[in-house]
Amino acid sequence: MSTAPILAKTPEELREVRFDEAMEAKIAEILQRYPTKRAAMLPVLWLCQERYGWISPGVIEAVAARLGESPAFVEGVVSFYTMFHRTPPARYVLQLCVTLSCELCGAKTLAQHIKERLGIGFGEKTQDGMFQLVGVECLGACGGAPVLQVNEDYYENMTVEKLDELLSELAEGK
Repeated sequence: MSTAPILAKTPEELREVRFDEAMEAKIAEILQRYPTKRAAMLPVLWLCQERYGWISPGVIEAVAARLGESPAFVEGVVSFYTMFHRTPPARYVLQLCVTLSCELCGAKTLAQHIKERLGIGFGEKTQDGMFQLVGVECLGACGGAPVLQVNEDYYENMTVEKLDELLSELAEGK
């Protein structure tokens, strides 16, 4: 299995963010590909989420300062796009497609199974911080419905059996 866990920094660690030389170099590289700093905002935010695990208010402030935008503008972008975590996520974020294609192919059954097995519903995390369940609209893989995205990886044609195997592997760190 290739799904890497999210290793999110704590809110305390991200209260004030200053980009180090490595981050500045990556941001500079991103900026070269766009006509304006504002146009590079999504890739810069994505870079920050990859580095820190989520987008904290401190990250928003740092991105705003680096791109010459107001923190309110950056917050508006972050709050608009559901791909950005605004609180520290679990190690494995289970994004279950809940649109019609996936619903008709068994997503409701998978959601119920996750609720029973992990004791969480949509929008919740397990107490140990290992798993988080999120209902999402269309992952763009209708041909492989039902689809589950775990962090960055897609798992198509999911069944309860495949789900159990995946959850066990993730819990064991495989």
